[in-house]
Amino acid sequence: MIFANLEQLPPDPILGVTTAFRADPSPEKIDLGVGVYRDGNGQTPIPAAVREAERAMLAAQRTKTYVGPAGNLEFNQLIVALALGSLAAGLRERTATIQTVGGCGALRLGAELINASQPGAVMHVSDPTWANHEPLLGTSGLAMRRYPYYDPATRGVAFEAMREHFARLPAGSVVLLHGCCHNPTGADLAPDQWRSIGDVIESRGLVPFVDLAYQGFGDDVEADVLGLRILAARAPQLLLAISCSKNFGLYRERTGVLAIVAGSEAAAGAIATHQARTARRMYSMPPDHGAAIVARLLADPDLRSGWLAELGEMVGRMKSLRALLAGRLSARRPDLDFSWVTHHRGMFSLTGLDAAAIHELRERHHVYLPPDGRINIAGVSEANVERVAECLVAVMR
Repeated sequence: MIFANLEQLPPDPILGVTTAFRADPSPEKIDLGVGVYRDGNGQTPIPAAVREAERAMLAAQRTKTYVGPAGNLEFNQLIVALALGSLAAGLRERTATIQTVGGCGALRLGAELINASQPGAVMHVSDPTWANHEPLLGTSGLAMRRYPYYDPATRGVAFEAMREHFARLPAGSVVLLHGCCHNPTGADLAPDQWRSIGDVIESRGLVPFVDLAYQGFGDDVEADVLGLRILAARAPQLLLAISCSKNFGLYRERTGVLAIVAGSEAAAGAIATHQARTARRMYSMPPDHGAAIVARLLADPDLRSGWLAELGEMVGRMKSLRALLAGRLSARRPDLDFSWVTHHRGMFSLTGLDAAAIHELRERHHVYLPPDGRINIAGVSEANVERVAECLVAVMR
């Protein structure tokens, strides 16, 4: 039997939380682990502008033929321009762009290309980082190392340790950076810190690989890419993985892009051929539906304006929930500082709870967090915030 030697694997550390939550019959259960945005009703909505763009796209569509390995070219250009702003035009001739199967596909394709070019290369990721980064990137053949990022004592970025680590890396080392809304900590680099990191990357000849999964989810679509644009303006080479899951609400459409800024136009042309061949060997062609929606939306000034307004409302809600939760926690434990809840950006923050506390939350209180203690702020609501705060405080040591 060809599969007889395969043993059942343990559940994914994050997806397993969702499975356990769904199996819990308690009417009081609360899921603070799943990495999706939720509105006040606990639903993950499709923005109205995205719905309208989809309707217009379907009405105009006349074929379902393949789009080619590079994907939807209009989408590629528009989504990269959203990320890079005015830099995009100047870098266009040096940029090789390919549509991918979500942001995960962009990350994996980038890792495959790095390993093909430099077998055994080392990818440096933040400590901590998104739970799927290391398995997703490392199984391409890259060696994985961690650099200091989060300081549990301050609940902020361990900036000096991070900078010193980068300053010791040999030229050509690849460093994976979260563009904004760091997952799982919620702690982001300040503008001056991005500039300082840019200095080190430029002087040491490092290669930044920016994972941009949450543009617009921290403050707004411009502020959230300040760091990326600092790096793009200075680093001779840069890899950029973009996801449209969160900001466009296109989770299940698996819509993403890998853009590689090369040292020259000739190098970009060569990279593009390898992007297409690698994609062809992995999944052949990307799906078009989500990309066609985003292209339609970004090309239409009215739809784009409406989408930005809706995105702003989502960000405002998350910031309001952060303030609400911080207030409820402080009221129960005035001896502790919960200001970090409001200082963090995006959907996530680390609670600092240990494995025993997380287990107690699940078994006794029916509140679900992943093993690293990450909390999804969008899982909090005006209706459950009192209970969330009560339960979190109950398990704090």
